[in-house]
Amino acid sequence: MSVDPDAPLSTSGWASPLTARLYDRQLAFERSALGVAVDLAAPGPDELVLDLATGTGALLRRLAQRADRPRRAIGIDASGAMLRRARPLPDGWRLINGDARRLPIDDGSVDVVTCAYLLHLLDPAARRAVLGEITRVLTPRGRVVVVTLGIPDGLVGRSLLAPMQRALCRGLSAGSGWCALDPEPELAAAGLAPRRRRVCTRGYTSLCVLAEPV
Repeated sequence: MSVDPDAPLSTSGWASPLTARLYDRQLAFERSALGVAVDLAAPGPDELVLDLATGTGALLRRLAQRADRPRRAIGIDASGAMLRRARPLPDGWRLINGDARRLPIDDGSVDVVTCAYLLHLLDPAARRAVLGEITRVLTPRGRVVVVTLGIPDGLVGRSLLAPMQRALCRGLSAGSGWCALDPEPELAAAGLAPRRRRVCTRGYTSLCVLAEPV
């Protein structure tokens, strides 16, 4: 595993060493959804995986536990402090310090993209940019799995929690991190057809969506 020092830095590379340490302490609340994301992505050994907003590499570590893990994987994050806290990963995997809105990745070169706990932190314009980049780098038969904060399915989620979330988010700015987001309409607008979705209620209530290029 290596950190690429030549990749472009993002203006949103905000995380300090202290923030990176605190981030690791809350990973237990993400673990269930990250496992679901890896299962939905199900990359084969010969597929290239790109993990956006990889942070300290939690999703990649989960992926590395699979017996049929891919031989090549790239994690990209805007924060060098996050990447420096990443644990060792398998040979052939690497980390890049860069911006998900301007990926230093060739067109149509990635088989699987994962993007966990990023989109709900962004304003609509930034989300469009990230989703556009995902569409650009995916192969025609590739797939993407995104994880966002969600609301439980079912009567309670629709009738009680969804209105509470909307009321909460009216008083919060974009990027607060506490607003649920259903990414399916924006995925579709970016040319990515949602195929499967799962709601995880262990830890953070999270929505995991698998989508493919149209």
